[in-house]
Amino acid sequence: MNRYVIYCRDRPGSKPKRDEAKQAHFRYVEENGSTICVAGPLKDDSGEITGSLYIINANSKRDAWAFLEADPYFVAGIWDNDTIVMEEFIAATGDWIGGPIWRTN
Repeated sequence: MNRYVIYCRDRPGSKPKRDEAKQAHFRYVEENGSTICVAGPLKDDSGEITGSLYIINANSKRDAWAFLEADPYFVAGIWDNDTIVMEEFIAATGDWIGGPIWRTN
């Protein structure tokens, strides 16, 4: 299983759609908790939500895209699909994974 980081920027003016789809999006996230390593909104300096970030487990990039395309925010057209970035991610260090992967005890 691989990890993928998915960076999604909201389309300008999409806040009303985001608000309408929020509860369906939350249900989707809760139903797919075993797929998600970490997820949450992106905010600008004023605290306004400007997008979303996921780090997920998936067997392939195709499966990661399928996960994203099923998200109610994607379905509602909230994210600017032309700016979505999805890349394989290797968690190499940090307190979330218990330190650097290159050290062994």
